[in-house]
Amino acid sequence: MEYELSTCRSNLSAINITENATCVPSYTLKQKVSLSGVGLFTGQPVIIELVPAKMGTGIIFERTDLPGSPRLLANLTNVISTPRCTILGSSQLSVQTVEHLLSALAVNGINHVVIRLNGPEVPIFDGSAAEFVNAIEEAGIEPLLEKVPVFELKKPIYYSHGDIHMVGLPCDSYKVSYTLNYPGSLLMESQFFSLSINSSSFKNEIASSRTFSVYEEILPFIEKGLLKGGSLENAVLIKNDKVMNPDGLRFPNEMVRHKILDLIGDLSLIGVPFKAHIIAIRSGHHANNVFAKEFLNHINSELTQ
Repeated sequence: MEYELSTCRSNLSAINITENATCVPSYTLKQKVSLSGVGLFTGQPVIIELVPAKMGTGIIFERTDLPGSPRLLANLTNVISTPRCTILGSSQLSVQTVEHLLSALAVNGINHVVIRLNGPEVPIFDGSAAEFVNAIEEAGIEPLLEKVPVFELKKPIYYSHGDIHMVGLPCDSYKVSYTLNYPGSLLMESQFFSLSINSSSFKNEIASSRTFSVYEEILPFIEKGLLKGGSLENAVLIKNDKVMNPDGLRFPNEMVRHKILDLIGDLSLIGVPFKAHIIAIRSGHHANNVFAKEFLNHINSELTQ
């Protein structure tokens, strides 16, 4: 549907909107919902609340355990580090492992919500986004009067570094195609998955896929005490080319599906919904963040031409 410029303004990002921009409704939650769990890296117990917010709020993290309960907007500017997760921060606070929650919010179109937590890390739960999807369904989704512009990519963009490649192609929907490649691992030598992204496809095909790691890769983190909350209950562990979890995998290609989950969460920090086919090969949080910044720069440059 087409909306006139006067009815199509977004507070989510400093993006110039062209006349007759295609827009979609803006959403928040109908009611507050609370969850509790532990952080994957910190091991700290955390209570997290998703609180409805008014138009113009954006996605806000609020650290209730710190003096004055400081707040932080979830956007690319506030990404401070990507050490096997995405960390947002400022001089007053930081919040770690935000990507699973952000992915669940993004696919449901929720762009105004206050996320209150009494610790430095979003709970990991079972290593997937399933708990967040369930919480959003429990709270319900409330449309707001604000309309959000949807950016439609008109020419390709790309990022490459070594054997990591990311491409954005024009598309009439939001689609992600990911190739996972771990040389030397028969289990993960090559996994590919491609999916048009919406709330239904995400819930059925992506949300329950868990974070994963090769034992040799996370051993240094364990030895340094940087993975205090990790266990077979919240991550898939591969050792000697075998899945160590007693219940095995949820999908034969669960690992590549989780990579798509992470990518959706990281790209949501662009701050505006978009239509594009994102093709990624071996990307992680750092590459996702660099590509997201390139994408945002491209959006701004294309809309000001």
